[in-house]
Amino acid sequence: MFSFLADQPALLIIFCTVFGLLVGSFLNVVIHRVPRMMERTWRREAQEVLELPIEETSPYNLVVPRSRCPHCDHAIRWHENIPVISWLLLKGRCSACGQGISARYPLIELLSALIAAVCAWQFGYGSWLVFVLFASFTLLALAAIDLDTTLLPDAMTFPLLWAGLLAALLGISPVSLPDAVVGAMAGYLSLWSLYWVFKLVTGKEGMGYGDFKLLAALGAWLGWQYLPLVILLSSVVGLVFAIGMMARGGLKKGQGIPFGPYLAIAGWIALLWGDTIVGAYLGLFQF
Repeated sequence: MFSFLADQPALLIIFCTVFGLLVGSFLNVVIHRVPRMMERTWRREAQEVLELPIEETSPYNLVVPRSRCPHCDHAIRWHENIPVISWLLLKGRCSACGQGISARYPLIELLSALIAAVCAWQFGYGSWLVFVLFASFTLLALAAIDLDTTLLPDAMTFPLLWAGLLAALLGISPVSLPDAVVGAMAGYLSLWSLYWVFKLVTGKEGMGYGDFKLLAALGAWLGWQYLPLVILLSSVVGLVFAIGMMARGGLKKGQGIPFGPYLAIAGWIALLWGDTIVGAYLGLFQF
């Protein structure tokens, strides 16, 4: 359908950039609503277990209800929902009540567009680009949700895992199916083992099960060989962010921070430039 983009790399990058902006607008909905959908599900399940009357609630998913201002319940009209542009024209405020609209909305849209452009530039036209875009958008949404709620929803980590295995099964991924399967297993077990060692030594939980599932998904995309790189990169990224937050006074001593965003960033870097990073590292030791 879009085969004309195969011979037009510049046009492909432009197309993916615009597509990324549109997807970013949808990701804002995902980031906001998925945790609330999970909460509703948990509440309903708790009511069923305790044999309490089930509260009747209006439908709430990624499609309905329409997006509204959280302050005045003003329904967002189509021309107020154009990625980035609408936020700029509205000067970051609701057209009805004048309350501020978080700058994170256009930021997610811009990040999504930038990510899509970089992926198109890095991989070019092809089926692998489609898979990589799916992984990149999912990682972006997971990182934002984890930052907000310290949750990594199964409804997103599991599809990411299965998509990585499917790409390997179809021969689209550069990773073989055996390496992808072992990568998924090793990714989960490595953090699971670390979790229990930490808990037995300190009596505290150092991370959540969502982190195990996210690293398992990254193992399916990258293969077991790149898991050490992901763990190292995520630790470095986490350390840099932690130091920056402490310098600004935004992180207190002993305060926990979600690990998912750093895993997502490290996984995305390894997905795009893992070969280059490993090749450069090995080159340092060749005489």
